[in-house]
Amino acid sequence: MIYSSATKKPQIHSSAYVAPSATVSGDIEVGAGCAILHGAILVSEGAPLKVGADTVVMEHAVIKASGGSAIQFPCTIGERCIVGPHAYIVGATIGNGCFIASGAQIRNGTRIANGTGEVPGGDEFLRNVFNIEADPGTAPAESLRAKAAETYAKFLRKTHAQDARLDDHRTTKAAPQRSAPSMPPPPATDVGGVVDAMMLELQEMEHRRQESLKKQKGK
Repeated sequence: MIYSSATKKPQIHSSAYVAPSATVSGDIEVGAGCAILHGAILVSEGAPLKVGADTVVMEHAVIKASGGSAIQFPCTIGERCIVGPHAYIVGATIGNGCFIASGAQIRNGTRIANGTGEVPGGDEFLRNVFNIEADPGTAPAESLRAKAAETYAKFLRKTHAQDARLDDHRTTKAAPQRSAPSMPPPPATDVGGVVDAMMLELQEMEHRRQESLKKQKGK
């Protein structure tokens, strides 16, 4: 859901993906190639909020900018970042290529340097999951996080481009069905007899095979 607030309207790049259940409200800029997933909330309340290109904001993350006449806390999320599920970021500046862990809380005035943030499993996790390597001449942590975000955002945009809303899905009460006429139960199968018959056939086959072998040896 995308809302204006007073005279301010979100500016969302045409290549970005915003889930229908996400909320984007007010003076907000969402850069090219971003993926804003289901339940995420981006709100500008008196100060601007910017999300850089190729950044992923995962499910139920909350990102806010706030301010009044005395003081303002704009919020900036850098390019190629991953903001984990249920993270809460308000009035902070997040550098490029950062990884914000699930459930993290980052408050007004905080500044996070480029390429930082604890990754569960370490940078080796990013290499294995996204099949990427750091760029030569760039700090490995920053490069890996940035590449992972860019790769993940591309995957999410492609995947969710196929989503379709199913308005007609509802629970309905099944119509009463007429009871079918009762049928006599099928005759019981004598499993033991079937097994016995099979054993007899196998024994007969084995007997014939042995007789054939004896005849071949006698020649």
